[in-house]
Amino acid sequence: MKRLLRLQTRYPLVQALALVAIFVYGWATLPGFVTRPSIYSMLVLAALLGTAAVGQTLAVLIGGVDFSIAAWIVAGATTTVELTGVYHWNVGWALLIIAAGALTVGAAVGFICVEFKLDPLIVTLATGAIVAGTIQGWVKALVNGLPPSWLQHLTSPAGKTFGLQFPPLVAIWGLIAIAVGVFLARTVAGRRLYATGSNARAAQLALVRTRRVWMATFAASAFFAALAGVFLAGFAGAADSSIGDPYLFQSLTAVIVGGTVFGARGDYWRTVLGTLLLIVLGVVMIGHGATAADQQILFGVLILVVVAFYARTRRVGDRV
Repeated sequence: MKRLLRLQTRYPLVQALALVAIFVYGWATLPGFVTRPSIYSMLVLAALLGTAAVGQTLAVLIGGVDFSIAAWIVAGATTTVELTGVYHWNVGWALLIIAAGALTVGAAVGFICVEFKLDPLIVTLATGAIVAGTIQGWVKALVNGLPPSWLQHLTSPAGKTFGLQFPPLVAIWGLIAIAVGVFLARTVAGRRLYATGSNARAAQLALVRTRRVWMATFAASAFFAALAGVFLAGFAGAADSSIGDPYLFQSLTAVIVGGTVFGARGDYWRTVLGTLLLIVLGVVMIGHGATAADQQILFGVLILVVVAFYARTRRVGDRV
């Protein structure tokens, strides 16, 4: 049993087995569950959530949390639809403005958290309110435009990738997952991020510039959330002020259920697994008549179970 517990700490075995079991259950009980359209739709939903959860993963690894993700999703979706659909801007300029705004404000959030020793939960809540209010004030709470047709194709489960019948968004998410995984596991910057989450004081003594780590982390979180908003605008064919609401709780749930815990234990691949688990579980529950409230309750239970298990092992910083 101790060996199994050690293996579970190193690898998310239970989560992988749960994903397989839920998928098999859906296959056995829901007609059409394993058809190509169904599987591709689940993968696209997972890609949207997984993109939004990139920054949340990084924030959790350094011991923080980002509660502004929903607002950045709204900002990305609304800005894309308004600038390209209403003002007829070139999409490149629209994406550049979205990226510049998200990176700048996100970096400022990380700076404020470190410089003034403020809890990131409070700072990101405030930032989310400011970003959401700014967007609503700009569009007067009414989004009139439509996303570009190529963006709708990009995010469609029926889209093609280089002529192959495979959703382009899923391929993009795969590239993002590989890039983030390599960054965390194989780069100096990734090791500095883990060091900051493990023990910030020790990292500073090792000449890690923890302020820069925090700034880069929250800049990346805002950027990927805004990028998820751009994708979501294409997928939904529109944007509104509530389009990002489900992704705040679900992104954090995917990170925690995947096995990444606060303070430098875990990686993005665990978040990918947690994302797939939540999406497949949600589809199976809906197929069996469960409501959104039922899903919220079950997701909450999953968080408690996972946190209860991983909380029994000491953080790296507590052992240094």
